[in-house]
Amino acid sequence: MKEKYNYFDMMINASIFCVDMANGLADAFKNFDPYKVKEILEELHIIEHEADKVNHDMMERLVKEFLPPIEREDLIALGSELDNITDCVEDVFRKIYMYNVTVLRGDLEKHTTHIVLMCEKISELMKEFKNYKKSGKIKDMIIEINRLESDGDKIYEDSTRKLFIEKSDAIDTFIWADIYRRLELCYDACEHAADVVEIVIMKNS
Repeated sequence: MKEKYNYFDMMINASIFCVDMANGLADAFKNFDPYKVKEILEELHIIEHEADKVNHDMMERLVKEFLPPIEREDLIALGSELDNITDCVEDVFRKIYMYNVTVLRGDLEKHTTHIVLMCEKISELMKEFKNYKKSGKIKDMIIEINRLESDGDKIYEDSTRKLFIEKSDAIDTFIWADIYRRLELCYDACEHAADVVEIVIMKNS
């Protein structure tokens, strides 16, 4: 008898790649070497590619699935949002490569620490997701992720304001304004994944 595909396990696996990607970005900045940027980007892309494979596998199985555990559109939405987290985090370092950044700004650690925390919270949420019908803590987990996203917005605002107060070289200002925006998109991506879980709970309450 063919083993039944576990969509909740798939979400957990996808969220683990989010954590791996966030830690990879944090490590890349902590041990930054401008001569190894392309090499690090290739390593991060391997994680992103593996995350893509998990999502593609789920999509293929959904085509043949007779009765998924939750609505197909919600599974697709959540899988896409988790995949988007890894894409957004990788994109931050891709901009470091594209803009040929050789010197980092001092507030990047605050951003990457927050992204790692949010991805870890997303992973915890995915582990609890299979119990969404009876879980007593999943709503609080979603609220916490929403709060962390708001905190991330404040980190983004402070970094961007400081950038323009310093009135650096115009090209550097443009580059870092874009990088900070890419970091802020990572916070948004985590919140969007949590929002899909909240929608599932609302539909099934």
